[in-house]
Amino acid sequence: MLEILLIGIALSMDAFAVTLSSSMVYPNMTLRQKLSLPIAFGLFQGVMPTLGYYLGSLFSSFIEAYSGIISCVILAIIGINMIKEGISPDEQTEKVFSLKILLLQAVATSIDAFAVGVSFAAMGAHILSSAAIIAASTFILTMFALKIGNFAGKKLGDKSVIIGGIILIIIGIKALL
Repeated sequence: MLEILLIGIALSMDAFAVTLSSSMVYPNMTLRQKLSLPIAFGLFQGVMPTLGYYLGSLFSSFIEAYSGIISCVILAIIGINMIKEGISPDEQTEKVFSLKILLLQAVATSIDAFAVGVSFAAMGAHILSSAAIIAASTFILTMFALKIGNFAGKKLGDKSVIIGGIILIIIGIKALL
């Protein structure tokens, strides 16, 4: 149980950082949008190990080979766009958090959970309770990230967009390693 909780915390660190970044960059998110972050990240972090557990033999080699690259590309594209928005003073348009951004972030931060599900199958772990623990720990930690990001975004102002983009790019690069 403790091992699964520690795995859940480790898996949720990317989601934590992305939630922190998003809540800094999109200060005008509605309450519904804010809550969508921990819900989506928790859901994806719980579903992906389950998929890995049951479908791992079919896709494990592909996921192992390309998960870092896929995560890096998705997060780098989002991060670069954020940095462009932050640097370009001409565009004073409000940054809008969308369902597309949420889903891309949730997928990018949960691909490694698929590989964990494959290893759970090899170990004979109980997947439903393991996935629930991973989902719950991700949800709780991203709720904290949401609060911290809102506070930091207010303090940093317009610089938060650039910092948020840099954070996403760093997480993407980390996925390659």
